[in-house]
Amino acid sequence: MFNMKVFLAEFIGTFALVFVGAGAGIVNAGLVGIALAHGFTLAVFAYVYGHISGSHVNPAVTFGLALNGTIKWGQAIFYWIAQFAGAILAAFLLKTMLTAVDPTLTIKAGATVGALTDKAPVLAMIVEAILTFFLVNTILHTAVDGKGGPFAGWAIGTTLAFAILVGGPFTGASLNPARTLGPAIFSTPSITSVYTYVIYFLGPLLGSTFAVLMFKFFTGTEEDLDLDEVIEEDDVIIEEEVIPVKEKKPAVRKMAQKEN
Repeated sequence: MFNMKVFLAEFIGTFALVFVGAGAGIVNAGLVGIALAHGFTLAVFAYVYGHISGSHVNPAVTFGLALNGTIKWGQAIFYWIAQFAGAILAAFLLKTMLTAVDPTLTIKAGATVGALTDKAPVLAMIVEAILTFFLVNTILHTAVDGKGGPFAGWAIGTTLAFAILVGGPFTGASLNPARTLGPAIFSTPSITSVYTYVIYFLGPLLGSTFAVLMFKFFTGTEEDLDLDEVIEEDDVIIEEEVIPVKEKKPAVRKMAQKEN
């Protein structure tokens, strides 16, 4: 069940996502810069480790793929451990770097918080759910179903980027429980607040669940009738199967010769 290659791939990928993404916020890269930092990192690691672990780097994505049956629930546990561990280590390293520069600095700028986080937590949860739906929906249709081909990684990374562009000011656009928890241990949002889990854990899980339900609907086994593929009866040639019938040969009666 446990696969060290998969574990390390998820650990490194999540570490990179948080280190680069949160780091972009710390250095004041701006909304566009933060969105591209996350999007490019996710896209790159989709190609780097996609063939090893699928490069989920997100507990909500792993939850959705387990719900879809792409991976087993037992495997998902090790995915989650690797993802949370990678996110926490990345946040710890960022905190250590900032402390070395100025002990008064915090990684608050790299946290996933927004205008709705404290003012309207339920609405913030809905925003996180919607944006996570977009992300998991893209992953399912491009990577899992194989429709994206060689561009699946860029489609996934681009989806995360535009999600952050629209959701960043409102919630920080985490879409990723590990991305939130790592920095939260050292900064905001508070890990002791129930709303942290309602917004950044429950929200993404709900969005991921809905994405799986829609994916199953779109890729169901029911065949829709396509009028363009209907073959007219006149064009159908029905070949009758000819069953060979053995002819019965007339019985030869031997005439007994009478002796004169």
